[in-house]
Amino acid sequence: MEEFNESFPYKRVVITGGAGFLGRFIVARLQAQKDVEIFVPRRAEYDLVEAADIKRLLAATRPDLIIHLAAVVGGIGANQKNPGKFFYDNLMMGTQLIEQSRLYGVAKFVALGTVCAYPKFTPTPFREDDLWNGYPEETNAPYGLAKKMMLVQAQGYRQQYDFNTIFLLPANLYGPGDNFDLESSHVIPALIRKCLEAREKGAAFVEAWGTGNASREFLYVDDCAEGVLRAAALYDESEPVNLGTGSEIKISELLQLIARLTRFKGEIRWQTDRPDGQPRRRLDVSRALEKFGFRAQVPLEEGLRRTVEWYETTRAVRSTGEESSRGNEQELQGSLPS
Repeated sequence: MEEFNESFPYKRVVITGGAGFLGRFIVARLQAQKDVEIFVPRRAEYDLVEAADIKRLLAATRPDLIIHLAAVVGGIGANQKNPGKFFYDNLMMGTQLIEQSRLYGVAKFVALGTVCAYPKFTPTPFREDDLWNGYPEETNAPYGLAKKMMLVQAQGYRQQYDFNTIFLLPANLYGPGDNFDLESSHVIPALIRKCLEAREKGAAFVEAWGTGNASREFLYVDDCAEGVLRAAALYDESEPVNLGTGSEIKISELLQLIARLTRFKGEIRWQTDRPDGQPRRRLDVSRALEKFGFRAQVPLEEGLRRTVEWYETTRAVRSTGEESSRGNEQELQGSLPS
């Protein structure tokens, strides 16, 4: 698949969560486009849970396209600690952004959902038509359901108001610039950090949640950015679309790969009293290829190597005690799901 180099059809673009992990890659790609003005609202100025702040944002930026990446989210532990907050904040952000964008006359709204919205026991590969065939995995159901409500709203608004909203479902993201804070990080950055620190300390083992038997699909963050912008430019239909690689890996195999890339040679101890989360995740990615020509390009091992190198380099050049992954100022509105 060639990189999407055609002229981008929208000229004033608001990217919520644009200072976050995925957002920075989307912003970088859009900056390469001619005559595109990009606006990234910051939480200190615009609280997207509040309708009044959304109205101010729209009046100030006058966008013809909104890409809604903003989310209050974390890994399994963070989901267990914050189910009410994750549900309310994500629901209110999505619902009010779509409604106010419709009222303002925004030409297109791109809503980023989450693979957590799929039912717990969805047959693999996950097909978009399976979204409503059961309840999500319990530890992240509040977050997943809040995000899935944007799909309901998008389809209803397209039918009643002819409002052009699309809904994308990315696989688990990873890559340079990820959040490596162990209190809120997702599985790949958490395991990279644990292995590197264990190697440096000469530790005999690392501990990992669960049994290692659960599987996940991982999408390199810049591949996802490419998919989002292709969909924004080329896709105008009501059906949700998966963004992923179409392949999965067991967490136990992932940890072995990360241990090799980080040169950690100690023992891996599984905390079997901790939850695995959803048993399997692998997406059917045929619709994205058919509808807007998206196919992921970066193999998992190569993406992991880049991520490990970025984290090691970033830690090495920082002389302060700050968490090296916090270049996005830890904005809650700038992250994506595990």
